[in-house]
Amino acid sequence: MMRRGDKMLDFFTIFSKGGIVLWCFQGAGVTESFTGPVNALIRSVILQERSGNNSYTHEALSLKYKLDNEFELVFVVGFQKILTLTYVDKLINDVQLHFRDRYKNELDIKGSLKLLNSNFEFEDDFSMLLREAEDSSKARSPASMRTFNESLKSQKTVKSMIETKGGDKIKEQGGKKNKNAKKEAPVAEPVKVDPGKTTSASQKPVENGSQGLTPEEVMQKNREEFFRKRMGGNVEKPSSSKSPKPQKPKEKQRRVWDMGGSKVEDLDYSHPNDNGTQKAGYQGPDAHIESGMQLNPMKGDLLSVDYEYSEEEDVEEEEEEEQQERMEITNTKRVPKKGGGFGGMFGMLKGLVGAKSLSREDMEPVLDKMRDHLIAKNVAAEISTQLCDSVAKKLEGKVMGTFTTVASTVKQALQESLVQILQPKRRVDILRDVLDARSQRRPFIVTFCGVNGVGKSTNLAKISFWLIENGFTVLIAACDTFRAGAVEQLRTHQRRLNSLHPPEQHGGRPMVQLYEKGYGKDAAGIAMEAIAYARNQAFDVVLVDTAGRMQDNAPLMTALAKLIAVNMPDLVLFVGEALVGNEAVDQLVKFNQALADHSMSDKPRLIDGIVLTKFDTIDDKVGAAISMTYITGQPIVFVGTGQTYNDLRSLNARAVVSALMKA
Repeated sequence: MMRRGDKMLDFFTIFSKGGIVLWCFQGAGVTESFTGPVNALIRSVILQERSGNNSYTHEALSLKYKLDNEFELVFVVGFQKILTLTYVDKLINDVQLHFRDRYKNELDIKGSLKLLNSNFEFEDDFSMLLREAEDSSKARSPASMRTFNESLKSQKTVKSMIETKGGDKIKEQGGKKNKNAKKEAPVAEPVKVDPGKTTSASQKPVENGSQGLTPEEVMQKNREEFFRKRMGGNVEKPSSSKSPKPQKPKEKQRRVWDMGGSKVEDLDYSHPNDNGTQKAGYQGPDAHIESGMQLNPMKGDLLSVDYEYSEEEDVEEEEEEEQQERMEITNTKRVPKKGGGFGGMFGMLKGLVGAKSLSREDMEPVLDKMRDHLIAKNVAAEISTQLCDSVAKKLEGKVMGTFTTVASTVKQALQESLVQILQPKRRVDILRDVLDARSQRRPFIVTFCGVNGVGKSTNLAKISFWLIENGFTVLIAACDTFRAGAVEQLRTHQRRLNSLHPPEQHGGRPMVQLYEKGYGKDAAGIAMEAIAYARNQAFDVVLVDTAGRMQDNAPLMTALAKLIAVNMPDLVLFVGEALVGNEAVDQLVKFNQALADHSMSDKPRLIDGIVLTKFDTIDDKVGAAISMTYITGQPIVFVGTGQTYNDLRSLNARAVVSALMKA
């Protein structure tokens, strides 16, 4: 007999974390396989440490899931998202408890490989649990609406809504106070006045050593005393009768420059004089090299960003934790640990847990400390909470060893989660991609976007230097047609990069060229012309520099989406500062949303990677790297660590996590 619940559920599946499907159910009339939605759940949620929430949406399906960490199982139920099934949470909890109780011995004794040959007969039990869950949801019918006579409004009278002079409403029904009424301030006692003296409302005598003065005079007196203390001298009492004469506004003075220049043209060293000579003060394109700055070769893959982290400090912290644990075992009273390190961070809960399963209550003090620590290290508050929830879901129900502490277990799980987040989910090899594009006789196109002032042009120049060091020719498309000086900045970088790799060494052809059409033009049109020019002139790479824009600027975000949709670059890089915290979440979410909303394609191009700038200014507060990768799910491709062309690195996930976990 076909039941109604069988028709409403698309599927219910039980599988191990190793990927072995133990049991599955598919609803009546469902022809599509459940492997697609389940695989999407594994890729997007479980593998990316986003399991804090128990629900996931995939196309037209809503998925509810539950993790059983003791037996390493995952329970997933899927149904159409247009349906509102109130019994799903109860069903998935009941199925988890019933399944693990029935097959506990087999799950304990048999390994994951032996489970392939196991036959789990669970259809009858599932039908029974589904029927019970449906019946329980029907029993909890929605409460009926109250009649008017049963509501509080029917008990109000006109007299109860009249306010007295003191502000309190007349209380009825035995003097009961209205719960919704705000607490009024106590009425001040009347000031006792000498019968022989009369005082008006504006001239009340003020005590505290200022008898006989009006409130305005007392205020003026206090103000004079304050300025006298701050200025160290007497302050003249301002006259209230005469108003000060309005002073004539000071005229703007002509600016005198240190170099003696008096004309604007003298400050522009980018172009030579009419006779072909350079202007006075021009130091040449390689002035930064002559001043003593040495550039190291950058052939091959980039060096990974490093963090000075001593393993001895870890050993000392572990020894301190072990010593604290011994003290807690020997003493009946547990003495809280003082001091820094992870002793200070996780010192609230150091008790040994002997062969028991972890509960949320056991981990709660450690998770609170962990959340505060992540926020202090510049991780966005919302993401810190989601990470802690994900770690709790990952550990809840897991059986710990006899000599394992809750703090060390949570710390290790957090480290694994952070490394998993920072590890690239796809291959990132730009040099290989450029070679593939060259074999197809087309340029490899990279577009840079981001908010104002994060260093897009500077890091574009660093990437250009890295590419020409590896023998590729680069065309820079100046599509920042809004900011004054943007084109001149790129022209300066072009000149300096060509001085480092003179055209004479490359057959007379410059390694870097600039394609620009001035200011006020359409950025998408300039990028299209630059790409066509690069294809005709056989350039290897086109780097598109765009204008900085705030994520709330709708016209500029529309223009950026148009540029990306029209030109279809191979790589869209978001340039973000390592200094930001919560702002990184807002920037990336709205940039991706704008690219999706204003795209002209069914599958819009979103951000493909991140350039993390100003990494050398944050010490160990590296939380922005976690926030950005967690929001986008895309890797950090480049890391800017300074102001020279050599200061470009790739991300080292374990080094960043070590810096993040350092107390």
